Amino acid sequence: MLTNNSLSMLLQQQKIQLSAYSDLYDLIVPKDNLLRKINELIDFSFIYDELVDKYCSNNGRNAESPIRMFKYLLLKTIYSISDVDVVERSRYDMSFKYFLEMAPEDAVINSSSLTKFRKLRLKDTDLLNLLINKTVSIAIEKEIIKSKSIIVDATHSLSRSNPYSALEVLRERSKLLRKAVYVIDEDMKDRMPQKNASSELEKELAYCRELEKCIESDQTLSSVPAVKEKLNLLKETVGDTQENYILSKDTDAKIGHKSVDSKFFGYKTHLAMTEERIITAAVVRSGEKGDGPELPMLLKLSQDNGIQVDTVIGDSAYSGKENLKLKDKDDQNIKIVAKLNPAITQGSRKGDDRFDYNKDADMFVCPAGHLAIRKARQGKKDIGVNQVDSYFFDIEKCKICPLRDGCYKPGAKTKSYSVSIKSSLHQEQMIFQKTEYYKEKSKHRYKIEAKNGELKNVHGYDRAIAYGINSMQMQGALAIFTVNLKRILKLSK
Repeated sequence: MLTNNSLSMLLQQQKIQLSAYSDLYDLIVPKDNLLRKINELIDFSFIYDELVDKYCSNNGRNAESPIRMFKYLLLKTIYSISDVDVVERSRYDMSFKYFLEMAPEDAVINSSSLTKFRKLRLKDTDLLNLLINKTVSIAIEKEIIKSKSIIVDATHSLSRSNPYSALEVLRERSKLLRKAVYVIDEDMKDRMPQKNASSELEKELAYCRELEKCIESDQTLSSVPAVKEKLNLLKETVGDTQENYILSKDTDAKIGHKSVDSKFFGYKTHLAMTEERIITAAVVRSGEKGDGPELPMLLKLSQDNGIQVDTVIGDSAYSGKENLKLKDKDDQNIKIVAKLNPAITQGSRKGDDRFDYNKDADMFVCPAGHLAIRKARQGKKDIGVNQVDSYFFDIEKCKICPLRDGCYKPGAKTKSYSVSIKSSLHQEQMIFQKTEYYKEKSKHRYKIEAKNGELKNVHGYDRAIAYGINSMQMQGALAIFTVNLKRILKLSK
């Protein structure tokens, strides 16, 4: 445990130290700067409270402030840059230093410290729910959340090891680096090392190391930000490949399906979001997990985070019976705005199986125009079991029917056509789908698709940056924390 003295020392590191140059921040960092606004919006001491027990007070030199280390990771997520570049930019970018609560002349950390922070300090911490809870609390406090609906969906993230091999990733990184160089100095083409033409990973690694040395030999060129960032990314990839290419397969990731013909290898993040576009809950699973079964957990997490929910909006994956039963659970009366599977609402008849229902006779008519002569209901009357109505036709007419081929089996003693009867849950949902409330609420579903796009395209959530589901949860925590803070700031104007 930390002593009172060590506690105060660690807390002191969280504040901007007095400096003769501190006034520079007022001159250089604008009032509307995103990082300044985030600092003003949120008190990051909750990070200190969460992690303080993971620091030792009597072993080695004083640790870097946990809040500052967390903020480094947050900067990395906000601007989608590498560990090396977030530290380097913090050296000269005054908005970064202001955000990190450093004096202008303070030295930055070594980038390797970020890896240690992730592995040693954030390990076994439920960072995902901690950060979501914090942003939701702020949104509630600022009266941003007014709706009582949550929109649910799942977004997939590719594993770091797929769909590209380590060889393909290295080649893509080296190509981007060469392009950045040629924009600055096209004559460098003649000085570049010869590219590896084989499919051997070791030879590709050797080529990348030669390429690094070649570009670093020109100090002017390698210091250009556009080149330097690509160079650092290649270095990071080479380092990761050297450590992981033998055991490169992500053992936690699994194959999932985006459609019948499209699959991916990675993870799914199941999200709940208010109509105001504040994410209220998230669950990270391997890629093969279905969407619908995660709804009860998303609902519970949202409610635990202080959200009042009377409506859930989603696609047909969330219209399963167990989810429809949520409306009766604990008398919550939660409405599920999700279309029933077409096989339930429309049946699963083939295109040429055109038995039509005659509502006046309450019977089906066969393709030849013959009306069924009787019907019988089969199956137990139970809320969880669909019953079947079987309609029976005059077998003597079937024997001589011109359309009997493929319809009537010679020698059969009966000819029937069966239709599944919806459970009371499904019947109620079909009626609900026709209401104006359902139609109005379903218009909000697009919002979560846009939010998924922001996570992926702006904050790098389309691909895992490390191996394992724990790392994916940490990546999700920082990305969701970032988009929620940005949304709160926008709605607070």
